Amino acid sequence: MLTIFGTVALDTTRTPFHTVERTLGGTATFASISASNYTPTSLIGIVGHDFPESYLQLLKDRLDIRGLTINQTENTFHYDSSFDYDLAKRTTNKTELNVIANYQSTVPEEYIDSEFVYLANNDPVQNMNILKLFSGPKLVICDTMDFWIINKRDDVMKLINKVDGIMLNESEAKLLFKETSTLKCARLLVSNGPSFAVINKGENGSLLFHNNEFYPLPAFPTEIIKDPTGAGDSFGGAFMGYLSQQEKWGTMTLKNAMIYGNIMGSFTIEDYGIQRLVSVKAEDIKKRHQKYKEIFTF
Repeated sequence: MLTIFGTVALDTTRTPFHTVERTLGGTATFASISASNYTPTSLIGIVGHDFPESYLQLLKDRLDIRGLTINQTENTFHYDSSFDYDLAKRTTNKTELNVIANYQSTVPEEYIDSEFVYLANNDPVQNMNILKLFSGPKLVICDTMDFWIINKRDDVMKLINKVDGIMLNESEAKLLFKETSTLKCARLLVSNGPSFAVINKGENGSLLFHNNEFYPLPAFPTEIIKDPTGAGDSFGGAFMGYLSQQEKWGTMTLKNAMIYGNIMGSFTIEDYGIQRLVSVKAEDIKKRHQKYKEIFTF
């Protein structure tokens, strides 16, 4: 079983071309929906009394949400951000933690023996606390973001030491170590505990560091780019979903997982929020995977 722990949010995303307000988002949302294309996926998180019933039903139709808590007195986590014209640089306008501020996570009995655990971008202390509640997962991967690196760097480093793999984007890796070299950041990440690190570089693809070697993979070329929100989380969900179906996790398997991660991220950016992600079919993934191999095989 794959269990994903992270935020389920209401996102407000502003671009020079369009604004969506309080749409379904959150790290666990994107990661779980993406992963569900590869394996049955369970979600752990919390929402507030303002969480729309339609969003709850959407999650219920795709995921096991017995781990989703509904707080009847507080509001759902809300993240408000803006992108510039090239949709590359995001500015955080407002982060309202609301229900996640003092959230004491629990793991349903049915999830305790999960073999695969993905700790999506979330408070590193909460991630470490929930990790203790699983009986002994085979593979644990975590993600983080600039908010936690700035405010809880020591806890982020402690979390990294407890997982098998770490995933974050290029600017976050550089912020974490105050380094300018992406390659050096990847090496530093693995030196702190994980067996591999994946650094996402947006339209420039992603970088895997494993067994003391670097493996860069290009992004899938996408002409339609509307909203980069959730692309990294979609990458992480697909990456973990694919790995959960494999018997071993050597370098070649990790590289294949990155391809599927790139593919799901490329779908996500084609529309706002989760709109494109929830419409993806198995045949869409297969076609894009075939196209990826055609483009990048010499």
